[in-house]
Amino acid sequence: MATLDGLPPLREVIATHGIAAKKALGQNFLLDLNLTARIARAAGDLTKCDVLEVGPGPGGLTRGLLAEGARKVLAIEKDARCLPALAEISDAYPGRLEVLNADALAVDPLAHLTPPIRIVANLPYNVGTELLVRWLSPLEWPPVWQSLTLMFQKEVAERITAQPGDKAYGRLAILARWLTDPRIVLTLPPEAFTPPPKIHSAVVHMTALPEPRYPADGKVLNRLVAAGFNQRRKMLRASLKGSAPDIEAKLEEAGIKPTARAEEIGLESWCRLARIVAASDNGA
Repeated sequence: MATLDGLPPLREVIATHGIAAKKALGQNFLLDLNLTARIARAAGDLTKCDVLEVGPGPGGLTRGLLAEGARKVLAIEKDARCLPALAEISDAYPGRLEVLNADALAVDPLAHLTPPIRIVANLPYNVGTELLVRWLSPLEWPPVWQSLTLMFQKEVAERITAQPGDKAYGRLAILARWLTDPRIVLTLPPEAFTPPPKIHSAVVHMTALPEPRYPADGKVLNRLVAAGFNQRRKMLRASLKGSAPDIEAKLEEAGIKPTARAEEIGLESWCRLARIVAASDNGA
């Protein structure tokens, strides 16, 4: 069956190059090029952007990004078996695809990309959350990237987009909403993948805000939120006890009941508490 870019269908690519998905690498390949094109389009206008893709596998999403006009795609792939398939895509789009055979956690993509940058990826399940936290924790804001369009397990996507009081509400939701506008743009069933995972997947699109939604010290906010949600069943005066001296007084100063639990507190209140604790840390 012919494809729009003249390259073989992905099932044929996988068979030709012997690329069976490896559980140890968190691989589940999305083979429907219509779906990969939808993910690429969800990232917005790519024609004037460089794109970072992590875990391209046989290159389905890579093909979608290039077909949608991405100025350049940097694809970081740990699995050397996928390199010949990605080389075929590079040949079909001369000068627009760079492939690094490396661990995405150990690469500085800025050495290979020119802003504006968008990040689009069907993230390997075993490193997805860690990469997201890194991208949401730059030294300066706004970050070098304009947006993140990322596929996760559906339950992780729901944690990113959750609201106070939701069962999934926690650190990821606070961090994402503090710095971006996160929303789920696509949900995919297990049968869309090879091999089918045991869970549904979802694509989250996050547009970077020009500045954080509320002022706060990022390190302090992270510290407080991590402590609060690590013991989410406890009252905040107990779960945050080791996070700052006189935490009960600081909670009250922030307008937060010390008997409240982490999932009951909205982003603005968490940021207010982080400012108060940061001022105390600095001796103010």
